[in-house]
Amino acid sequence: MMEDSKIEASAQFLARARLGGAPTPVPPPHLTPSTEREGYEVQVALHHILANSGAGRLAGHKIGCTAVMQTFLNIDHPCAGQVFTTAEFHERIELPLKRFHHIGVECEIAARLGSDMPGAIGPYTKQRAADAVSALMGAIELVDDRYENYFALTAPVLIADDFFNAGVVLGPEQSDWRDLDLAKILGTLFIDGEAHSTGLGADILGHPMEALAWLANHRASLGQPLRAGSFVMLGSVVKTVFLDRPAEVSVELEGLGRAEVRFV
Repeated sequence: MMEDSKIEASAQFLARARLGGAPTPVPPPHLTPSTEREGYEVQVALHHILANSGAGRLAGHKIGCTAVMQTFLNIDHPCAGQVFTTAEFHERIELPLKRFHHIGVECEIAARLGSDMPGAIGPYTKQRAADAVSALMGAIELVDDRYENYFALTAPVLIADDFFNAGVVLGPEQSDWRDLDLAKILGTLFIDGEAHSTGLGADILGHPMEALAWLANHRASLGQPLRAGSFVMLGSVVKTVFLDRPAEVSVELEGLGRAEVRFV
């Protein structure tokens, strides 16, 4: 188990790139969390550092680690991160590329929670998770490759650093979503007005509410349950697309709306 001093030092190591420093190299062994639990402990310490450096408060959650990344990292489940208010945008935003190391985008379904999810009466199912949702929306996750070589990093290190998250663009909230077949919703990622890639809601752990149930159970196990009013990025229906030039990016999810970001 990592000592408190090493958890803090590991968080400081990861914070440099988040605060405008150079890309993060592979951490030295004594600053590398060896288990996922340690990764989440470092994540908490990192959030304190970022909050004290002007990131605002934590406003939402992300679920990361696609099937492709699960195979690469040799894990059989997603990973969780959190999002600060200063990285939460709505509907349409313009952002400078220099804000990021190497920006990437994902086409996601996001949920707004209408009630707490404390997990007091046992594990959440897909249906119980859906009962806690007040609205859904189409959304863009902003991911940043802020590493010298992320292929050399372990899952606990990526967990500690919020699994690439650099922000979100949330579309308009849709409260009349319950008649939608979420597994069959088509999501499309557009770049400069051209359709780039598509996917279905079923690409998110078989069903978007399965993803929410996983996160609610995970957060409850850490003693940090999901709270009403927060948002959850449930996962991407397409592979991450990294950008090397200015571009207009938008996503559309059937019945759940649109979100847009212009990188300049």
